Amino acid sequence: MQLSRGIALKTSALALFTIMAVLIKATSDVVPPGEAVFFRSAFSIPVILVWLIARRELKTGLRTANVMGHVWRGVIGVSSMGLGFAALGMLPLPEVTAIGFAAPLITVILAAVLLGEKVRLFRLSAVTIGLVGVTIILWPQLNFDGTADRVATIGAIIALMSAGLRSLAQVHIRRLVQTEDAAAVVFYFMLTASAFSLLTLPFGWTLPSPTETAMLIGAGVIGGVAQILVTSAYRFAPASVLAPFDYTQMLFAIAAGYVLFAEVPTSATIWGSLVVIAAGVLIIYRERQLGLERGKARSKMGHMG
Repeated sequence: MQLSRGIALKTSALALFTIMAVLIKATSDVVPPGEAVFFRSAFSIPVILVWLIARRELKTGLRTANVMGHVWRGVIGVSSMGLGFAALGMLPLPEVTAIGFAAPLITVILAAVLLGEKVRLFRLSAVTIGLVGVTIILWPQLNFDGTADRVATIGAIIALMSAGLRSLAQVHIRRLVQTEDAAAVVFYFMLTASAFSLLTLPFGWTLPSPTETAMLIGAGVIGGVAQILVTSAYRFAPASVLAPFDYTQMLFAIAAGYVLFAEVPTSATIWGSLVVIAAGVLIIYRERQLGLERGKARSKMGHMG
């Protein structure tokens, strides 16, 4: 029952994140990425504060021992979010979502380089397979025979940069949660993201229409609710169980893209996504096996003691 609740919360969060992306994409012709980041972040803060108050975790959520750690998290996260929102205005929703699946693969590499985590042949092979899948998705936009649309090419590069920065943020969060509560990480990211996004104000913010304003505010509120659902999901189920369900977001993106934007995913997007998803599942499986092995080793040590 607990596992089912965790899975339901995670998939609901992914559906809401897809709706958020739809709202951002729908306003992307008028609203620049920096302004969209502000709405996404600022209007998530009240939702998160209400959640913390309801759980009587407000003091925990506002307490921090690493102010600069949150600042750097904000810089990296805002950059990733802004690039991701820019990509939504240049590429179909399923394609942006598919390229985003590169993030967990890049995280494995960055964790090895920056955190000194051991990456053995199995995981390295899975990452290589996943990057091949990413290349399949990107190739139609990166070919050099002059047939690729320039806007789509820029969008693909930007989406990949967003995924890379998201991976860097994940590695940074692994360090941050050693001293900070998860609620504090979420709250201060929204706070710093709102502040940093204001720096883009001189670069062409627009006055959105009432409908566009409502959509942007909705994106912020929905994003905040989705973040809470993700955090709550991990209270009921371990990461190894929930991780494979990340890929349901591709189904949500394909459905939303087709119904709302008349976007049909290309064969390259579909096949590349399948390869990336297969690689991701292999990594998740390996992480789970290693976790079980570590658990058995700790159990044996306990019996020996």
